[in-house]
Amino acid sequence: MTFKVRYTHHPNDFKSYDTAQLRGEFLVTDLVESGKTHMVYSHYDRLIMGCAVPTTSPLELGVDPFMAVDYHLQKREVGIINLGGPGVVTVDNEVYILKNRDSLYVGQGAKNVSFTSEDAGQPAKFYFNSAAAHKPLPTKLIRIEDSPFIELGSVEENSKRRLYQPITYLAVETCQLMMGITEPAPGAAWNTMPPHIHELRMEVYFYFDIPEDRQVCHIMGTQSETRNLWIGNEQAVISPPWSMHCAAGTSPYAFVWGMAGDDSPIESIPIRKLK
Repeated sequence: MTFKVRYTHHPNDFKSYDTAQLRGEFLVTDLVESGKTHMVYSHYDRLIMGCAVPTTSPLELGVDPFMAVDYHLQKREVGIINLGGPGVVTVDNEVYILKNRDSLYVGQGAKNVSFTSEDAGQPAKFYFNSAAAHKPLPTKLIRIEDSPFIELGSVEENSKRRLYQPITYLAVETCQLMMGITEPAPGAAWNTMPPHIHELRMEVYFYFDIPEDRQVCHIMGTQSETRNLWIGNEQAVISPPWSMHCAAGTSPYAFVWGMAGDDSPIESIPIRKLK
């Protein structure tokens, strides 16, 4: 298991970042590796993003000394979304089978969480976000076919998309964590258009299902100082609460969004004009 730490930024400092520094501060490129678990801790709302890809043996939702706890969920809750082949998440001896795009919420206090793939040749990819929690809540499995969703955008604006909301107040009680999946419709390029900002929540975007020779252009920054990040498959972007966000792909793609913060439902402010 690897565990890395990312720090916070002031928007005035952000304006001076060149491409290398921008990518180094906000882009996460090394979460997914067969047979391994990798995590990144962000000081924005203390959210942890990670991915476990079990092959021939189970993997644990581990703990790093930096976290100053005895087990990962001692003071946290976690949302897990499977982006690979069928797999199993075991939570304190309770077994949950997750197929592709199924979600599992696990509340604060669960001591033993492990991940297993049904087929090591087509392993599960358990992408997860964990956030600070103040009380224990029940574990809940949300099948993709049972997830609440909304349709957004339009064909005319090249932004038609479906936004799944499995780990939100619409489907499960959490302390602060929210997670879901956004899928642009066939032929659509843009997501989150017009872009918006929500000062009370940070967000992490994990892009997946991008063909090997294609990319997504993720746009971030303040309304008057935007910057772009070119992103490949199974890479993530940390989005500060002060940053707007939108993206367009050179091919079909999807992404998991995960948030921690104060407001639920989310109070977002749309941005109509960018510079």
